[in-house]
Amino acid sequence: MKKIAIVTDSNSGITQLEAKEMEGIYVIPMPFTIDGEEYFEDINLTQSEFYQKLLNDADISTSQPAIGNITELWENLLKDYDEVVHIPMSSSLSMSCETAMTFAKDFDGKVQVVDNQRISVTQRQSVFDAKALADKGCDAKEIKEYLERTKRDSSIYIMVSTLKYLKKGGRVTPAAAAIGTLLNIKPVLQIQGGKLDQFAKVMNEKAARARMISAVKKDLETRFAEYVKNGEMQIDVAYTNCEDKAKEFAKQIEEEIPNVPVKYINPLSLSVACHIGSGALAIACTRFYKE
Repeated sequence: MKKIAIVTDSNSGITQLEAKEMEGIYVIPMPFTIDGEEYFEDINLTQSEFYQKLLNDADISTSQPAIGNITELWENLLKDYDEVVHIPMSSSLSMSCETAMTFAKDFDGKVQVVDNQRISVTQRQSVFDAKALADKGCDAKEIKEYLERTKRDSSIYIMVSTLKYLKKGGRVTPAAAAIGTLLNIKPVLQIQGGKLDQFAKVMNEKAARARMISAVKKDLETRFAEYVKNGEMQIDVAYTNCEDKAKEFAKQIEEEIPNVPVKYINPLSLSVACHIGSGALAIACTRFYKE
């Protein structure tokens, strides 16, 4: 049986400490430029520090990890492992996946880069699925094929608490943001196949939570009905700087969707948070690998 290393990035929500505690999983920190200085998620930039800088209107931009650092990691891992499975954030949200695929060609098939259109808690589950498949005896190519074959088997819905960052990113006009703020409108976004799109607009947070739960119920009853029947679906909750609110939301979900377990309550990746701001809540339903 081949020895397989699983590599991902910090968009998965897996921390450096968690990775150290899980044999065979490695996390590349995502880089940020904040007021002209370079930071790396979970290395010299914590969640609380990031949100404080966001609150202070710091100039924040994201970039992809340096390919030299990635290939160096691959080379070092291949001294101890037979193959590497690399799971970056969705190619729809970053060029890092395409770049990694290009450079993986120099490794004679020993590095398999997965584009399974995932981010945050759904990307996290892809990492755990990859590890389970590796432990079962699958090689890197077989793991890549499974993850890409099942890439559409997840949904994420996100309630945005403030329109400030959507306006800043050009997703809503200044006039629409002003009216929305005045009326306490809460946009609900969705991530399907890696793309962040508008899903609905509701008048308050209570309505937003109900709309997201309703959307997930529909997905579980239609698109994912077979997987629910087979016990292959889970629900995850994610948030930006509002853990207590996320825990309350998780309890509400458990009451309204009792047949599918809530498995994780995790912060949204900072790469998403910088576009939507603090106070956001998200619900994801994801198919997981089950032997």
